[in-house]
Amino acid sequence: MFPNLFLSFFSLCSNGDSLIMAFPKPFVLSLVSVAIFLLHAVASGIKIPSTLDGPFEPVTVPFDANLRGNAVDLPESDPRVQRRVKGFEPEQISVSLSSHYDSVWISWITGESQIGYNVKPLDPKTVLSVVRYGNLRYPLMHEATGYSLVYSQLYPFEGLQNYTSGIIHHVRLTGLKPSTLYYYRCGDPSLPAMSKIYSFRTMPVSHPSSYPDKIAVVGDLGLTYNTTTTISHLISNKPDLVLLVGDVTYANLYLTNGTGSDCYSCSFPQTPIHETYQPRWDYWGRFMQNLVSKVPIMVVEGNHEIEAQAGSQTFSAYSSRFAFPSEESGSSSTFYYSFNVGGIHFVMLGAYIAYNRSADQYKWLERDLASVDRSITPWLVAAWHPPWYSSYQAHYREVECMRVAMEELLYSYGVDIVFNGHVHAYERSNRVYNYTLDPCGPVYITVGDGGNREKMAIKHADDPGNCPDPLTTPDQYIGGFCATNFTSGPAAGKFCWDRQPEYSALRESSFGHGILEVKNETWALWTWYRNQDSYSEVGDQIYIVRQPSVCPVCQQIRTNWFAAS
Repeated sequence: MFPNLFLSFFSLCSNGDSLIMAFPKPFVLSLVSVAIFLLHAVASGIKIPSTLDGPFEPVTVPFDANLRGNAVDLPESDPRVQRRVKGFEPEQISVSLSSHYDSVWISWITGESQIGYNVKPLDPKTVLSVVRYGNLRYPLMHEATGYSLVYSQLYPFEGLQNYTSGIIHHVRLTGLKPSTLYYYRCGDPSLPAMSKIYSFRTMPVSHPSSYPDKIAVVGDLGLTYNTTTTISHLISNKPDLVLLVGDVTYANLYLTNGTGSDCYSCSFPQTPIHETYQPRWDYWGRFMQNLVSKVPIMVVEGNHEIEAQAGSQTFSAYSSRFAFPSEESGSSSTFYYSFNVGGIHFVMLGAYIAYNRSADQYKWLERDLASVDRSITPWLVAAWHPPWYSSYQAHYREVECMRVAMEELLYSYGVDIVFNGHVHAYERSNRVYNYTLDPCGPVYITVGDGGNREKMAIKHADDPGNCPDPLTTPDQYIGGFCATNFTSGPAAGKFCWDRQPEYSALRESSFGHGILEVKNETWALWTWYRNQDSYSEVGDQIYIVRQPSVCPVCQQIRTNWFAAS
């Protein structure tokens, strides 16, 4: 069966090895899953499409000019971003996941940050990093300790102010039970300076029938009044986990004196370095605490986190303020890592660090993908900031070098879904590989519509006059030009399509967020919510269906081969 598919698969995966082919599980499970969801659809009276119905004809939802609005940042006077604690009491408290359900990270900040021409960093050793936790609110039976740090953002130029953070604490809790509610307090009990009691729920055990109810996905969030709407709607959906695919605070849209800019570059041409106003990070952490002190958040870097400073240092705030399961997942970097959530394996990748085949990231990705057991974690989801498949003029084919380097590897291991941000709009693709519709390719979803200050993207590259010059699309962080004219297909000989590309199933310029609900090992429901709608109204909804019996992957065949031998 499927001879062409298997022949091409062997040429991709074998690498000279002699593999014995063994089919994955029979079609029965998939048929049962289909029957269950068809019955559900009939019973509810709602027909939700699935990827089995695709590929879909491209759809563009007309832009509503009333939505452009004013993407205005919350001011420092807003009570939601002001410092409310005293002394060394914890603030900006957050939870993030380790690589497996039995461990989480608790992070917080104590002490006040400083900004000015002569700043003196706090001493992290002066405050302990302690978390007391347990299954009961009283008493909290367990205690864990961690580490603390301070980072600085320095500009050795006259007129630019420097910054030094409060003391940032990270404590890893281990030995936790799956799908269990835990209570915790963090701080330094010796001062005393402890937080109030918060709670979080651990992820389900890794198993093909075990999944969290809802995973929220959002990108390019910032801290505007649009952001507050996005987060309010997101909270109303009661997610178990938040995935933030880059561009967190947009602190680099400000000069060091706190003066804001309406765009990434328009206020910086005359300065010796691209400035950033680090207190915006503290504002963001305080605003988000209500959500992320209870619901774990997993973040991957975007271009607005680069934040260059003295000594060519970059990403200091990003790498310092969040805890990452890098070490637990075999990564040596905060820019790429992986973790399990029930039957889902997430791979978070860095677009602003080397990704070519000789790079550490690529080698790590090969090892990580090869270690995934799809009989335990059937779903494989990847995320990074700038999209490979976007039809908007903004950032069009900007990271083609990354796609050229990594797409084949992700495809060969059967990645099911890819989440991206960067483009400030929403777009969902048909299943695609190498710009060609492919039933075994991932579904790419761009959710760079969180509500940041730079407003939304509204122009499409395929509209007349909007196709960018190829010379404007270099990979400015890694180097090189990889985006060239298409050599085959409907856009052959052109840099842009002359109509909405066939890989683009749906696109819309609106702010919002998405919710992923994995139902079983083959079916997952994706829903996108627009900010302008009511809490319950759906902007886009589709079942994403895996077909393991049609789309075998490298790891599955290798596992079967080793078992047979």
